[in-house]
Amino acid sequence: MPWVNNEMCTGCGTCIDECYVGAISMEDDIAFLDEDNCIRCGVCHDVCPEDAVRHDGERIPEEVESNLARIRRFLEHDYYAGDKKRQRQLIERMKRYFTKERQVAEKTIERIDILQDMGCVNPTDAKNNNAII
Repeated sequence: MPWVNNEMCTGCGTCIDECYVGAISMEDDIAFLDEDNCIRCGVCHDVCPEDAVRHDGERIPEEVESNLARIRRFLEHDYYAGDKKRQRQLIERMKRYFTKERQVAEKTIERIDILQDMGCVNPTDAKNNNAII
């Protein structure tokens, strides 16, 4: 998912003008991408003269730290504070959660590969083929 580096965006509006689905708006003179409406075409990234529209892969370290901060907040809660058993249980639950998230991503990628191998398909046909999508 593309995202806008607020420090790099000059508010020129080029991305807004070029967005095929109107998923970009201006908020406080900074471009804002609406994830729900974005179709991930990459046009905004390609047309931004300031390279302010960035790739989501750049956010991996930030997302990892956010996840760890969330777990630390849980561990600091009164329910877990000072209780090593509960803390270990929480850590195991969080590991299971992120393992599940990894499995979802892997299975999704497998199905995307199948879709790609099919070539360009009619979206209606692909939608009705639940075995693939």
